[in-house]
Amino acid sequence: MKQKYPVSLTKTLREYVIISAGLMLFFFAWTGILMPADVIGGGISGLGMIIYYATGGPNGGIPLGLSFLVLNAVLIGLGSFLIGVRFGAKTLYAIVWISVVMSIMQNSIPENILGLADDKLLSVILGGAFAGAGIGICFTQGGSTGGTDIVAMLVNKYKTISYGRVIMLCDLIIIGCSIFVFKNVSTVIYGGVMVAVSGYTVDAVMAGNRQSAQIMIISKRYEEIAEMISSEMHRGVTLIDGMGWYTHQPTQIVMVVCRKYEIGVLFRLIKQIDPDAFMTLGNVMGVYGRGFEALKK
Repeated sequence: MKQKYPVSLTKTLREYVIISAGLMLFFFAWTGILMPADVIGGGISGLGMIIYYATGGPNGGIPLGLSFLVLNAVLIGLGSFLIGVRFGAKTLYAIVWISVVMSIMQNSIPENILGLADDKLLSVILGGAFAGAGIGICFTQGGSTGGTDIVAMLVNKYKTISYGRVIMLCDLIIIGCSIFVFKNVSTVIYGGVMVAVSGYTVDAVMAGNRQSAQIMIISKRYEEIAEMISSEMHRGVTLIDGMGWYTHQPTQIVMVVCRKYEIGVLFRLIKQIDPDAFMTLGNVMGVYGRGFEALKK
């Protein structure tokens, strides 16, 4: 008989696999794109790069992975205490994994592997997008790459402020400090562009995981449709009294709110019951309550 693992264990393993995939994007963004172009980004990684160049850079500077590990040592304890042990375990995994693999990749990835070292603007755009996507993927699984990510998650736990904005503010402060090492305003400007791209990408990835839609359905078989949505999709359904102006006949409007990735399944199920059902689909900016986002003070 084929052994079945507990759902919780399977779910946890799946989360760690996805976090690892996100971290690989993050690794490559820094060691394969940003560092060859001498671009300073934000967060603990950006601070680690400042330390790297301030201590000699390619001529014996402190490795980025080591700085990343040491600088996160204090924040990991704070995040574990305020957000929870589960979060702390995932963050610890991410920080140790990043520190080890980033140190290996820094020395093993061919220099200027993408040929973008001489194009700083393209490097910051591509590197920022990769780094932001990696962070966003980690966030969707309850993990973090540490540093300002922990700050963002702490703020978002109590206030409804986007992750990207919190990270962007912290990162801009760190990037501003790079001027004392490089004595070059252009470094700060390129770093600001990188942070903007990264922050936007984080929000885009997070929004893709949370986007919702509102569907209005008019059908004579509204009872079957409502029961199907409730039993098959486990979504709440509201019936609204209506009247067709052309027919002057009373009707019931089925209203349901669901995630965007559920729309295709919902449409297929409705078509099986009533192919002639009249439906409208609209995007909603935010959905709060059971099954969606929790209201925060």
